[in-house]
Amino acid sequence: MSTLRFLPVVFLALAAAVFAAADLSRPHIILVMADDMGWGETGYIGHPVLKTPNLDAMAASGLRFDRFYAGAPNCSPTRSTVMTGRSNDRCGVENHGYALRRQEKTVAQALRAAGYTTAHFGKWHLNGFKGPGAPVLGTDDHNPGEFGFDEWLSVTNFFDRDPIMSRKGVFEEFKGDSSEIIVAEALKQLEKNRSAGKPMFTVIWYGSPHAPFHAVDSDMKDFGALQKLSQHHYGELVALDRSIGTLRAGLRKLGLADNTLLWFCSDNGGLPEIKPSTVADLHGFKGSVYEGGLRVPAIIEWPAVIRTPRITRYPAGTVDIFPTIAEITRLPASAMLQPADGSSLRPLFTKEVGSRSKPLAFRHTGRAALVDNRYKIVTQKIAGGKFEIFDLDADPRETKDISVENPDVARRLQEALLKWNESVDASYAGKDYPEGKVSASEPKSRDWMTSPEYKPYMEQLSRRPEYRGGGREK
Repeated sequence: MSTLRFLPVVFLALAAAVFAAADLSRPHIILVMADDMGWGETGYIGHPVLKTPNLDAMAASGLRFDRFYAGAPNCSPTRSTVMTGRSNDRCGVENHGYALRRQEKTVAQALRAAGYTTAHFGKWHLNGFKGPGAPVLGTDDHNPGEFGFDEWLSVTNFFDRDPIMSRKGVFEEFKGDSSEIIVAEALKQLEKNRSAGKPMFTVIWYGSPHAPFHAVDSDMKDFGALQKLSQHHYGELVALDRSIGTLRAGLRKLGLADNTLLWFCSDNGGLPEIKPSTVADLHGFKGSVYEGGLRVPAIIEWPAVIRTPRITRYPAGTVDIFPTIAEITRLPASAMLQPADGSSLRPLFTKEVGSRSKPLAFRHTGRAALVDNRYKIVTQKIAGGKFEIFDLDADPRETKDISVENPDVARRLQEALLKWNESVDASYAGKDYPEGKVSASEPKSRDWMTSPEYKPYMEQLSRRPEYRGGGREK
């Protein structure tokens, strides 16, 4: 028999040996998050003009979520849920530009204590500053390092082409697309740490496709029929998708892909001013607790474990990220502050697991929602407002309130939401902390452009066009 006929068998045996040798309790972990990318903005969902071949390839080889929810309908709140596994209001992150309390426990702190090297790249937005992204100061006591990251190259908020970023407090100016820059920097860090023999936890938080939109002509070539704003927005997504391809190829080149858990999602729903629609046919946009404001694209790749690609409609969200990682890496129960709002998705990686046992609940600037598998309750004013009930299986666009014809469902969901809300109120007041109260040293939300901390840097930063009134947070 020819030696060549044995090669497939040999390759299969080698692949099996690699999977068997991998420590599945200590995978490399990479969390990637887009900024303002709506549910409808992928090729695999069927967007009419945008192509996302790299996200499509990731979805085709991993676990694609078709009911994945951001922790809140805008950015800082959702980021707090990723870091803690807890609702944003529990952590004091009421809205964009609010600081994550130092009394919280983060996934980065837990993994660093468990022997991981940790790194953050890109948008941070958990240090209490409003305004377009500025380099995070090394003296900032809410910088990424204070929450568990050994290395960080970060900005306070959204950032665009040719950004000025902060590497552990040292400002650096870059040329090129922001998505490609932070992926390249993350890959450099992964390569640098690869030989240390320690698992790596890497967070890559894009500044795209958040306004202001600045895409190069080559990335907008397929969008000539659209208005200029939309051309640039979708052009930014073309660059973001290309950087996903760079990241996946880089992991393969470094020999890290098989035992790397790569998790992609967005931080909130899409933008109403961009056409064609950023949320497909869902109701609502960024800032809304309807599906269009909360449901986002999400994909997980982990070749050593997710061996059979599939699409799931299991309801999941960013609050589940920390609990999932905690189960995989066998973190102690004390690593996560309680009460936590998320649940581990680890069983879902290999098979469907039926209904979700813990509902997904949301609270944001007085509005609230709760998703309990097929049913959802929504209110625009949790204190004394009207409650709507939707059957998401029959009516994913939330067009018909079914509360009158389903009083038992309405009563059950309202009681569950209000009970959860009481728990959040207690957390917000600091009852979960050993001190029983919120530290008086926590900063108020403020604009960095009028803060004395940034005054010495204003001459350098004022050259940036987005610091002259463009792309304000909504």
